[in-house]
Amino acid sequence: MRIGEIAAATGISHDTLRFYEKRGLLRARRSANGYRDYPPEAVDWLRYIRLAQTLGFTLAEIEADLPLLAAPDAAAPQLRAALQRKLTEIDRRIDGLQSLRGELARRLGDPMQACPLRDGAT
Repeated sequence: MRIGEIAAATGISHDTLRFYEKRGLLRARRSANGYRDYPPEAVDWLRYIRLAQTLGFTLAEIEADLPLLAAPDAAAPQLRAALQRKLTEIDRRIDGLQSLRGELARRLGDPMQACPLRDGAT
């Protein structure tokens, strides 16, 4: 598949495809005229990458677990563990944001404090 075909099939821009290729997430052969030629399975792979990103995985995390993602059925236990780690990380972030929200609400809730960021508001 040429870059335009794979872009149309996945909804991923040419620039992003080139970026993924540069990072090693995607491989293409070069034809005699220099055009990129992607294997048909690249479409599924790109959808997999996008789904992982949607679930909160960074490209660095995806790159680190590349062998796992290349054979998801064989690596199901490792993928489940990666998803569990991500869920735990998200829960920690939510807890941190709830604490931050509480502190901001407390500072805004004191009408006697002229400036909510002054030391007296701590």
